[in-house]
Amino acid sequence: MKLYIKNMVCIRCKVVVSQELKKLSIPYKTIELGEVETIGDVSASQLAYLKLSLMDFGLDILYDRKSLLIEKIKNVIVELVHYEEHPIKLNFSDYLSEKLNHSYTYMANVFSDSVGVNIEHYIIVHKIERVKELLVYDQLSLTEISYKLQYSSVAHLCNQFKKITGLTPTHFKKQKERTNEFVYN
Repeated sequence: MKLYIKNMVCIRCKVVVSQELKKLSIPYKTIELGEVETIGDVSASQLAYLKLSLMDFGLDILYDRKSLLIEKIKNVIVELVHYEEHPIKLNFSDYLSEKLNHSYTYMANVFSDSVGVNIEHYIIVHKIERVKELLVYDQLSLTEISYKLQYSSVAHLCNQFKKITGLTPTHFKKQKERTNEFVYN
C-alpha cells in the first residue's frame, strides 16, 4: 500500500516517518520523499494513529489527487535542487512532465491555484535557499554554484538572489561570516 506524506522534504523527515511506522508496528518496504510503501494494508486505526503522530512533526497523510500531485511536484523540485548532483539534460517543464506523467500546463495550473505561486517562482526560491547553503559552506565559488544550479550566468544568479533576499550573494556571505564571528568569540 502506498501512503503519500505532505511536507516530507528532507532526510530527517524520512527518519521521523520510519520511527513512527515502527512505533505503530507498520512494516514498510521503502520510504522516499513524500511517499511510503508499506508491506500489506494498513488498518484504519493504524492510519488514524499514524496521521496524528505525523501531525506533531508538521507532516500529514494526503488523500485527494490534487494534493498528491502538488506534493509530488514539490518533492521533485526539492530533490532536483537540493540533492541532485548532476544537472538535468531537459528543461525543467519537460523533466517534470516526464517524471510525473502529466502535462506541464495542467500541473502549473493546479500548483498555482493551490499554492498561490507558480512553479517557476517555487523553483527560484528553492534554488536561492540552496545558493545560501553553498555560500555558507564556502566550498564552491559563485561560478561553480551558478553552473551546479543551472543558471545561465553568475550575473543571472546574483540578480535572482538579490530579488529574493534583498542582498547580493557576497553581502549575504559577509553578513553570515560576521554573525559566526560573534557566535564563536
